[in-house]
Amino acid sequence: MIDGATVDRAALDRALGTVIDPEIRRPIADLGMIDSVTIDGGSVTIRIKLTIVGCPAADRIEHDVREAASAVAGVTEVAVDVAVMSVEERTALTERLQGARRREVQFGPDTPTRIVAITSGKGGVGKSTITANLGAALAAKGLKVGIVDADVFGFSIPALLGVSDEKPTRVGELMLPPIGFGVKVISIGMFLPGPATAVSWRGPMLHRTIKQFLSEVYFDELDVLLLDLPPGTGDVAISIGQLLPHAEVVVVTTPQTAAADVAERSGIVARKTGQRVIGVVENMAGLPQPDGTVLDLFGTGGGADAAARLDVPLLMSIPLSLALREGGDAGDPVVLSHPDDPAARAILALADVLVS
Repeated sequence: MIDGATVDRAALDRALGTVIDPEIRRPIADLGMIDSVTIDGGSVTIRIKLTIVGCPAADRIEHDVREAASAVAGVTEVAVDVAVMSVEERTALTERLQGARRREVQFGPDTPTRIVAITSGKGGVGKSTITANLGAALAAKGLKVGIVDADVFGFSIPALLGVSDEKPTRVGELMLPPIGFGVKVISIGMFLPGPATAVSWRGPMLHRTIKQFLSEVYFDELDVLLLDLPPGTGDVAISIGQLLPHAEVVVVTTPQTAAADVAERSGIVARKTGQRVIGVVENMAGLPQPDGTVLDLFGTGGGADAAARLDVPLLMSIPLSLALREGGDAGDPVVLSHPDDPAARAILALADVLVS
């Protein structure tokens, strides 16, 4: 501090230490992003270094730095100079973030992260909608949550969580995933020209993509990682079994007998790869009517039957809901927008069951 300065440098450092990078979710001071601080009386000049040119979080970081510094006693003026890290600085940052897990699947058998794969025997049972809302519900509880959209051919998680127009930020070899409603999300849909672009890949490319998501995307330390698997028992299900054999599996079905029969097969394949099936979720389990009755559009009992044959509990039965469908179309999870909706209450209860 120069002569005549009235600002306590330690207090300023503490204030700047509260500024969090919104993508990496760590203090910018710990990330080496504060390059210099100059104090001249009540005037403070802070030079920050962003990870890349055109960093999506640039405005947010600059604003938060200015706000934090302005709140320190004695500060009358704040100037923020913005620069970009050198290649060497960026490499050092990515190596520090990756640690000893460079190019390896970051959720190994010793991970404290609970890994839950959401699967189904056939498409159209609402598996992705449940995954997105479950992720938002867990994040609302204060948990650190990530979702890997492993349904490469039928990706829909970005749209369900309102991040379909966002792209991962690449910092060296790392990808920083977009965040929707507190959930870190990665999907092949974020790398394609548009939502109508079709993906036509064989097994090796699918395996490589899933492995990249699990090794090169910086999720940091998560409490829960959800994986939205494609329906059926194909290449991706086998790859997840190989890469994350310690994952737990939730099977989603509708009450319809035909859907429940197929759903059972996805649970059997999961067990063959070493994963543990922890339960069944029955979706579209009836449409509540104004008079209090329930219209069973898809029949009854399929979820309980699938659970019984797999010898696991029926974790939850989720009713049909207009608000759930509308929230999915709008990218606004019903568990947050309409928490009193019957489907929302069921999914919130499912979140409680998974973390209990």
